[in-house]
Amino acid sequence: MKSKLTTAQEAVSRVKEGDTVMIGGFLNGGHPENLVKALVETNSAGDLAIISNDTGSPDLSIYQLVKSGRVKRIFASYIGLNPETGRLLMSGEAAVQLFPQGTLAEKIRAGGAGLGGFLTPVGVGTVVEEGKKKVEIDDREYLLEMPLRANVALIRARQADEAGNLVINGSSRNFNIVMASAADYVIAEVDEYVKTGEIDPNHVNVPGIFVDAIVKVG
Repeated sequence: MKSKLTTAQEAVSRVKEGDTVMIGGFLNGGHPENLVKALVETNSAGDLAIISNDTGSPDLSIYQLVKSGRVKRIFASYIGLNPETGRLLMSGEAAVQLFPQGTLAEKIRAGGAGLGGFLTPVGVGTVVEEGKKKVEIDDREYLLEMPLRANVALIRARQADEAGNLVINGSSRNFNIVMASAADYVIAEVDEYVKTGEIDPNHVNVPGIFVDAIVKVG
């Protein structure tokens, strides 16, 4: 079996011009900081689309990525701690699209499951419904939300084995789990790397079949 273990620099070289990149985490929680930092420092691909719950704060590398001018589209649910994303939204320099947090998670899950979309009542009667198809079922209106997929996903886990099986603890699971199935190439930043068989199958949060590259940090 070919080893999935690699360096952050080598892993992020997979990102190409015009790619869509998913970035896991909820602010600091479960954020793949070292992978994003490598993307900022060693990869110059531009015209990127970023899918992330939030775009971080000034102390995180995702802020520097957004500020670099290489990101032209942003899909997120919260941008309040990143003034640069707010500026891009107001100036129109990048297309920033916001979704309710649960809707964003479900759009990613739908992408990973191969669904054509899903119906939700969340956002009906608000600015969220602008430009979206509405469907009425049993006298209730729903919005049709389309799935999201990416070329590359950068995610964070506590532990990985040689096969790529991941253990993600507590609230760090957030968007990392759903993103692992919704991208063509998945890179996992991990604290611990062990031999295949050392992780109890009952503790696996992301099966290794979804993981293409592993970067051990620390």
